[in-house]
Amino acid sequence: MHDRLSTGQSRPTEGQSRPTEGQSRPTEGQSRPDPARRVGALAAGTGRAPVVLAAGAVLWLPGKPKPSGRLGRPRIAVIHRPKYDDWSLPKGKLDPGEGVVEAALREVAEETGFRCLLGPELPAQHYLAQGRPKEVRYWAAVPTGGAFRPNREVDRLEWLPAGKARARLTHDRDRLLVDALLAILGAKPVRTSVEPRAKELWK
Repeated sequence: MHDRLSTGQSRPTEGQSRPTEGQSRPTEGQSRPDPARRVGALAAGTGRAPVVLAAGAVLWLPGKPKPSGRLGRPRIAVIHRPKYDDWSLPKGKLDPGEGVVEAALREVAEETGFRCLLGPELPAQHYLAQGRPKEVRYWAAVPTGGAFRPNREVDRLEWLPAGKARARLTHDRDRLLVDALLAILGAKPVRTSVEPRAKELWK
């Protein structure tokens, strides 16, 4: 799953900032890593840090039926991670010997409590995490069973219409995945004006 909290690790005290994703907390008595030493170590080897591989999914449900019989916009599961205090999509690093599809299914189950069926693959994400390149593969997915229970890594899950899910997500890269899902489903893209009118977005 996402970077796990170690046993007995305390939450930040008042006035102490939370780490952002890709930023680890130094344990007691541990000094912060020296960027220069890290660069030197990399230069002495291949010159590149190994890519961190991860996988996840955009979990969605059909929208609520309308009087006309048509379905409304799809609803998307967004999760709150207390460690980073952000809203994200389920994902996590691959276990040793694990494939990306297996990792995506496992991560969704561990973080949301839902078993799911993977659909089309969505654009992969590439960014730096703790100074190392990270690649995250994503799929569109629909739940087939299960239920959410708050856990150490995810304390809240909300099913939101696409526009509200897009606005709730903390990272721009996750918003792009919502856009990609809507394109695959043939749904109209979400308007991104500063103050969109709800009736226009959801009619």
